[in-house]
Amino acid sequence: MKYGGALLAIDYGHTQTQLGETLQAMKNHAFVDPLESPGEADLTAHVDFAALGRAARSTGARVHGPVTQGAFLERIGIERRAEALMKKATVPQQVEIRSSLIRLTSQERPTDMGRLFKAIAVTRPAVEGLPGFLEDIQA
Repeated sequence: MKYGGALLAIDYGHTQTQLGETLQAMKNHAFVDPLESPGEADLTAHVDFAALGRAARSTGARVHGPVTQGAFLERIGIERRAEALMKKATVPQQVEIRSSLIRLTSQERPTDMGRLFKAIAVTRPAVEGLPGFLEDIQA
């Protein structure tokens, strides 16, 4: 890390390198064939967090994580922030805040955002104890 700086990446993907196709396309909030409508669908692929970590370490950087999105958000205080927002919110807004909190942090099922999405940070080697990354998933 010649110039310092940091990276925070939050996306869906695997903590361990896996074989298989992860290319996906979304159009009108539904999955479609990636080759069906070129230029009309959003293309995406699962992040290989293990490969990202290996690449960062090979440059001498320190890698924090990956951790699940749910764990990351809880560790940086999303629940306290939601409570603060709800104090001044209308009842319908409170319902929306609670629903959004659950959607972002739930880890009950493999397809829940809090479990499916991961967070990883890359910093200078001297950076320790980065908030949100106290317990790393082995990658």
